[in-house]
Amino acid sequence: MDLKQYFRDIQDFPKEGILFKDITPLLLSPEAREEMLETLVTTLKDKKIDKVVGVESRGFFFGILLAQKLNAGFIPVRKPKKLPYETISASYELEYGQDTLEMHIDAIQKGDKVLIHDDVLATGGTIKAVCELVEKLGGEIVQCNFLMELSFLTGREKIKGKEIFAAITY
Repeated sequence: MDLKQYFRDIQDFPKEGILFKDITPLLLSPEAREEMLETLVTTLKDKKIDKVVGVESRGFFFGILLAQKLNAGFIPVRKPKKLPYETISASYELEYGQDTLEMHIDAIQKGDKVLIHDDVLATGGTIKAVCELVEKLGGEIVQCNFLMELSFLTGREKIKGKEIFAAITY
């Protein structure tokens, strides 16, 4: 199955000059969703995963599916003040400013094997911040995986040394 056909380009979203990769068509198709899930899991067959971290908000869709498939816990990473319990935070640079992500302080135990999932690896700022959160709590990052990678934005450079898998590369 050609999974790229389930990604729709939206010009000038969320602002002018940006070509947004919309995953809604992928979410609408049970067959494409299952194929994507199997593609993401394939590289994890011989790896122990205790927790799956999903990054707000599009990382939640497949993050929870991966956690279910891998029989692992699921951890949501969210924007500030969205989680009800005590949190730790990490900030990262955007092309137009700075943002912050938070995780509950008790989400990861020292030595937990962690899979980090997000929809897209672009500039790498978001995923670098998530890696910092996981490692600050003592988690061991097994892999950072994504539905897609926008390789021309060189996000991999920000998480050198981490195992990275993207189902689709642009």
